[in-house]
Amino acid sequence: MDFKYLKEYLGWLYYQYLLITGIYALEPWEQSILNSVFFSSMAMVIYTAYVFVPVHITAMVEEIEDRQHVQTKPNR
Repeated sequence: MDFKYLKEYLGWLYYQYLLITGIYALEPWEQSILNSVFFSSMAMVIYTAYVFVPVHITAMVEEIEDRQHVQTKPNR
């Protein structure tokens, strides 16, 4: 892959991001602050999902297995 093409493509993606969010209308220092808040928030969401989702899925699977095990016990 050509690095010039990659640079142009990333520039195009960034331009689309500016247009879709309306950030292009802000001044550069406002853009920097808003981008920092947005990307920090996204990083926190991704980190939280990476840390906590597997724990909750594991707990849910264990609970389901326990309930199935209780249901399959014969009554005396």
